[in-house]
Amino acid sequence: MQIDTPMTRAETRASLSLAAIYMLRMLGMFLVLPVLSVFARELPDATPQLVGFAISAYGLTQAIFQIPFGLWSDRYGRKRLIVLGLLLFAAGSALAALSDSIYGIIAGRALQGAGAVAGVVMALVADLTREEHRTKAMALIGVSIGISFALSMVIGPVLSGWLGLHGLFWIITALAMLSIVVLYAVVPTPAVSRFHRDTEVRPASLKEVLANRELLRMDLGIFCLHLVLTATFVVLPLILRDTLQLQTAKHWHIYLPVFALALASMVPFVVLAEKRHKMKVVFVSFIGLVAVSNVGFAWLQHDFWSVFGLLYLFFTGFNLLEAMLPSLISKVAPLDLKGTAMGVYSTAQFLGAFVGGAGGGWVYGHYGIPYVFLFCAAVALLWFMVALGMKAPRGLSSLMVNVRGLTQDQASSLSRRLLQIPGVAEAVVLAEDGVAYLKIDKEKLDRMALNGLLQELAA
Repeated sequence: MQIDTPMTRAETRASLSLAAIYMLRMLGMFLVLPVLSVFARELPDATPQLVGFAISAYGLTQAIFQIPFGLWSDRYGRKRLIVLGLLLFAAGSALAALSDSIYGIIAGRALQGAGAVAGVVMALVADLTREEHRTKAMALIGVSIGISFALSMVIGPVLSGWLGLHGLFWIITALAMLSIVVLYAVVPTPAVSRFHRDTEVRPASLKEVLANRELLRMDLGIFCLHLVLTATFVVLPLILRDTLQLQTAKHWHIYLPVFALALASMVPFVVLAEKRHKMKVVFVSFIGLVAVSNVGFAWLQHDFWSVFGLLYLFFTGFNLLEAMLPSLISKVAPLDLKGTAMGVYSTAQFLGAFVGGAGGGWVYGHYGIPYVFLFCAAVALLWFMVALGMKAPRGLSSLMVNVRGLTQDQASSLSRRLLQIPGVAEAVVLAEDGVAYLKIDKEKLDRMALNGLLQELAA
């Protein structure tokens, strides 16, 4: 038993195929984001408020069903719940594709969100990978989310130009059905499914997670970030089309270079945050960058290059914060409560998306486009003030090791021995889970000593 062994072929296959399912689903969710506000305004009975609901209705149902779907998967099976969720997503997409009213689009988007399978996919990943490779598998899913968002910004406008809004929803329906095919054709079926503290919500621990101030700061952060993102896209496509006179099908002309520059620009700051242990400074600074970019949008929306530059600042801040927040959750959450912490975090994320669409639509309808951006700036400023009080996170990484077959006394003894290894900052060994949960300093970790101890246990 060693921590440095490579993933098996089965683990790699499971990780890549589930990341593909996650990407296809998120691609379906995001494809309409850069165009829906433009097309929905042309529907009967459409108002800015209802358009905002159409953009964000999925967030409310996703938030409601996110945790229950994970709990149900423990009882009824992972693949069954994933199929159910994907069928709900496909049904919602088809309903939206068949609808000629704003109310039908809202209903379709809400039904899309009801298929909340993100947590179930994570649990299936945990079933199919060993503990020491779980972080790699989750990282692949994280990358797939980023790719799906970037692709949506570029190809959503192009596809809508060819197929219209209804055609775009049919494409999304097809993506959901393709995900089901991938699930059964490629994803292995686990021999045993069990509860995983690192990926699943433990209801008995919710009170403890909700009482943790540092975790609540992160929950507020992802709530605010997705509120700002969704509210921005209630009005941004309208600025590109009506103010800058850029046809909707050509919006990718601005999104593609902006995203490329933003992704390239964030890399040095990620290194600064993680390697140089400047995470709080970078984190708080980029919240400020998001706030500043929204203030700029309120006053500088009539010039192409001003909008281009502000979008560059906004997406640089958004992409970096979106990447840093899960890492912060991992560093802040108690070792055995990471899954519960992530469940609450994900719920806050989708609630933020819903409030952003609904709130952005209301502000737009009552006060106009500039005030939507001032609303976003105010939310970001509130987040900035709350984030100033956060504790600077330690530069630690999570590591899990399979240690099944231990008694309670042996688990307690192993916890003490693990803490004596240089570079191990925290250690919790749970005999009932058969897992050692560690927080380590990668630069100081004595890997030989850790591997030696694990080999001793395996002997």
